[in-house]
Amino acid sequence: MSSLSQISEEDLLCPVCLDIFTDPVLLLCSHSVCRACLEQFWSSRVFQECPVCRKRFTGCQTPANLALRNMCESFLQKRSSLQSSSEVFCDVHREKLKLFCLDDNCPVCLVCRDSEKHLNHTFRPVDEVTPLLKVKLKTSLKLLQEKLESFKEIKQTFDDAAQHIKAQTQQTVRCLQEEFERLHQFLRDEEMIRTSALIEEENQKSQMMKEKIEQIEREIESLSNNIGTIKKDLDAADIPFLQNFSVSKDRAQITLRDPVMPAGALVNVAEHLGNLKFEVWQKMMAIVQLTPVTLDPNTAYPLLFLTDDLTHVKFSADGQQYPENPERFDYHHCVLGSVGFNSGTHLWDVEVQNNTCWSVGVTTASNQRKGEVFFDSGVWRVRYMADQYTTQSPLTTRKHLDVDNRLKVIRVQLDWDGGNISFSDPLTKKHLCTFTSTFTEAVYPFLYSSCTDFPLRILPVKLSV
Repeated sequence: MSSLSQISEEDLLCPVCLDIFTDPVLLLCSHSVCRACLEQFWSSRVFQECPVCRKRFTGCQTPANLALRNMCESFLQKRSSLQSSSEVFCDVHREKLKLFCLDDNCPVCLVCRDSEKHLNHTFRPVDEVTPLLKVKLKTSLKLLQEKLESFKEIKQTFDDAAQHIKAQTQQTVRCLQEEFERLHQFLRDEEMIRTSALIEEENQKSQMMKEKIEQIEREIESLSNNIGTIKKDLDAADIPFLQNFSVSKDRAQITLRDPVMPAGALVNVAEHLGNLKFEVWQKMMAIVQLTPVTLDPNTAYPLLFLTDDLTHVKFSADGQQYPENPERFDYHHCVLGSVGFNSGTHLWDVEVQNNTCWSVGVTTASNQRKGEVFFDSGVWRVRYMADQYTTQSPLTTRKHLDVDNRLKVIRVQLDWDGGNISFSDPLTKKHLCTFTSTFTEAVYPFLYSSCTDFPLRILPVKLSV
């Protein structure tokens, strides 16, 4: 252990009260705090956690830090002894410094008090003013130390954000690679299908051409044989020639038609290459989905889990570590859409089937996301909770909504320019409610969910070419 002379007063200050430790206790994270300070700190917290590093504990024992307590007591005794035995003299008059000038903020001797330099100044005894000034300085010191701790906490938030940025990038790269791999695989499969079709056509037409060529070759051979025989007959004597003339004459008759190249004998290149990109794109539409709203993970409450495609949100009891960025909800279980609307008409469907506690609607861009006040203003929504449907807008408190059957899908239709927000059931074509307002800023879709079993899902729209 270091000797007492090597330890400064700052080393012996409690991080909570910023004074010399009194009855210090040792936490599992190795930090020490005054017992009274720790009990007061824990009384205002839901979890037992270290006031310094914020590490959480369960059933934490707090043994006394006897070594630290002995050091503090020794330090206080030594300081008290030094203060009582030390005497400082005036540099000018060599007299003891017994007074403190309140005007010049410096200790003075009795001769200084009566000098021209301190004429009409106010003085106090050293032993009287010292405790007062120490209290004042300790207050300033405490403010500085609190500012230091605040900066450390802020720095930690920025450190967490830097780490989260790296994690976000890694996850996003993984998702990009997976999505592009699916697209690449689709193109590879399509290439294989089209190449196979081309090869099949080649095989069929090559076989047909082979059969035609073989037939022509047989006819060439027949003609060659006839020509050879006729030539022999021509070289024969008169009587044999005349005897075989009728047969030779028949052989010389041309009965074969000239071979004709059949139509469509060549590969139909246009069928394979014509509008190739467009046709592949059309086929790709079967695997590509377009959702009119994608969720913004940077706004999601820490207990909400979003799927990689940012269309599903589900409440989870297992919290995730997120930085305290300004966009994120920290009280209500909400998440916003990634894009706000400040003109035009927009429509999106949300699947709410089996979810037992949800809200669907829109909110203004400036609405406060921190704390409990989010639903107090700037929100238009339909809510389902405790088997009851209600509606709410900035101009009306929550009202009961009559619904015949439990909703499976809810449609939100926003007319920003017209100042209308409508909610309906697209499956039964039933209108639920409409709010009117004059929008002066962008509004964002939002979802709220406290159900751990079933997610809310933004449904894709059907694409047509």
